[in-house]
Amino acid sequence: MDTQLLTAFVTVAKLSSFSAAAEQLHLTQSAISKRIALLESQITQPLFDRIGRSVQLTEAGVALVPRAKRILQEIADTEQFMSDIRGSVSGTLRIATSHHIGLHRLPPFLKSFSEQYPDVHLQLTFIDSEQATQAILQGEFELALITLHEAMLSHKIDNIQHHTLWQDPMVFIANNKHPLSNKACIDLADLADYPAILPDRNTYTTELIQQLFTQEKQVLNISMTTNHLDAIKMMISVGLGWSVLPKTLLSESITSLKVSGLKLTRQLGCIHHHERTLSNAARAMLKHLQK
Repeated sequence: MDTQLLTAFVTVAKLSSFSAAAEQLHLTQSAISKRIALLESQITQPLFDRIGRSVQLTEAGVALVPRAKRILQEIADTEQFMSDIRGSVSGTLRIATSHHIGLHRLPPFLKSFSEQYPDVHLQLTFIDSEQATQAILQGEFELALITLHEAMLSHKIDNIQHHTLWQDPMVFIANNKHPLSNKACIDLADLADYPAILPDRNTYTTELIQQLFTQEKQVLNISMTTNHLDAIKMMISVGLGWSVLPKTLLSESITSLKVSGLKLTRQLGCIHHHERTLSNAARAMLKHLQK
């Protein structure tokens, strides 16, 4: 069974679109359709129902997805193993990263790593920290650079190995003209009177803020959520509410609120599957990040 056919199938299944799969694989839509048709002829089963513009997996397609992923992963691991036993640092290194780390922490490391190891093809995917953790457990990436959850730091998540890389101090922020911006000292009761813009409720950052408000028996008023911290910064800068962001994102348009008795720091780091043998490229990247 041709791996190109399986790759086309898995990509269409993931994106539920022939055109999107063609764009991701840098092929024409016709080429994708031909590969799916050839795979269907080989297994003598339709894999997708094409209803108008909608693409849905058939029963056979649903059954094939995990098997196709395992086959492709085994082939990729075998190719990487043969490269590793030669001692070379090469091949494709699949990394997941949160938007904040990918935009504000990683660039200098990626630049110097690529200069030192030009034979490594870096495949970077931006994804939320919580989703990245699940993707590591499922073998989709070798490494993930994320906000480390408290459960992870206390080794309560099975099969996840973590490495703390950066301390990320967090601050309460608002627009310079926000009613709380000039107060010498405020507390959570003051913040409860105004809307907050925070990451999604299932993220570690917002869970932490919610716990603080619950402990003080205050109601956290979240008016909007987005996991893009730069988008939150933009909305705060135009006066849409208050938030909690990394101290590194402070600028002239926003100010740090003086909240009494609270110092928040996230730990940012790298995770990988505990039972997976890392490739030479992944080990080199981890060592590079830990310098």
